[in-house]
Amino acid sequence: MSGNKPAIGISMGDPAGVGPEIIVKTLSGEEFYQISVPVVIGEETVLRRAAKLINKSNLEINCVKEIKEAKGEYGTIDLMNLNNVEADSIKFGQVDEECGRAAIEYIKRAVALAQDNKIQAIVTGPIHKEAIVRAGFNYPGHTELLAELCAVKDYALMLVDEDFRIAHVTCHLSLKRACEEVKLDRILTVIRLGNEALKRLGIESPRIAIAGLNPHAGEGGLFGREEIEEIIPAIQLAKKEGIKAEGPIPPDTIFSKTRGSQYDLAVAMYHDQGHIAMKVAGFIYDKASERWTSISGVNITLGLPIIRTSVDHGVAFDQAGKGTANPQSLKQAIRLALQLVRR
Repeated sequence: MSGNKPAIGISMGDPAGVGPEIIVKTLSGEEFYQISVPVVIGEETVLRRAAKLINKSNLEINCVKEIKEAKGEYGTIDLMNLNNVEADSIKFGQVDEECGRAAIEYIKRAVALAQDNKIQAIVTGPIHKEAIVRAGFNYPGHTELLAELCAVKDYALMLVDEDFRIAHVTCHLSLKRACEEVKLDRILTVIRLGNEALKRLGIESPRIAIAGLNPHAGEGGLFGREEIEEIIPAIQLAKKEGIKAEGPIPPDTIFSKTRGSQYDLAVAMYHDQGHIAMKVAGFIYDKASERWTSISGVNITLGLPIIRTSVDHGVAFDQAGKGTANPQSLKQAIRLALQLVRR
């Protein structure tokens, strides 16, 4: 392995999606080889198919059994080939339980490597939730699987797009259950995790905004009592710990304020409350070219003993196999992982 550069494990994601394509697009450039040793965890035949799809067949693929065998050289993609599936048996854009099983194996291997300190961070490609459930793994997403593999109970999902950051109190739950899970202890945990994460990113005294659950942040109890009974007490306790927490702020204004740098982090109460705001800000679809000209945003799992970032988009089955997938989010995820490694 080259010098003292950190090794970054990149899990391929679902082989039938855009993960392999955006990996090849990202690693066909020189940027990350100057500052890291990126190692893909996935399938050789799938990676070669992706390279052919985007006319990058000239790239060398160096299959390794150990991270120390990685070259870390521009023009070569280092790959830990797990031999789970063959490209010829995979149809682009289709739910396949074998692809779901393979995607889980990539993540498990990446976590094991990080836990053994053989890689310094994990960057995950997109997985398909139905495919992994069909394969017998009952996880709603990466976040819950990673928490189990790392044996942690206090964790949270945070989305990042430059200085725009959103952490989530609840994530992969039905809306009804998510509302039921908005509780003081959980809210306080996410505030603490977010505060710690921002300090690791170099923000000495983070300003954290906490969203209301209900319209108008409950309007003093007229539209719901979660703010009065759960959210405000959590904010008060955070303040007693010295955290600069404010709220509850109405959900229809908190994200504009955060994106405008009034706050360093917004704490959303449920998945779509936070995800919609982030993706409206970072995702741009161009109708004329029928392409996404911007896929901006990164997913981080807070509370893990290892560093993990991810693309902030799914498998994009409608784009798979066309050669048009945008690697922007993956590049951002690698940059952020390396920033966290350096700190």
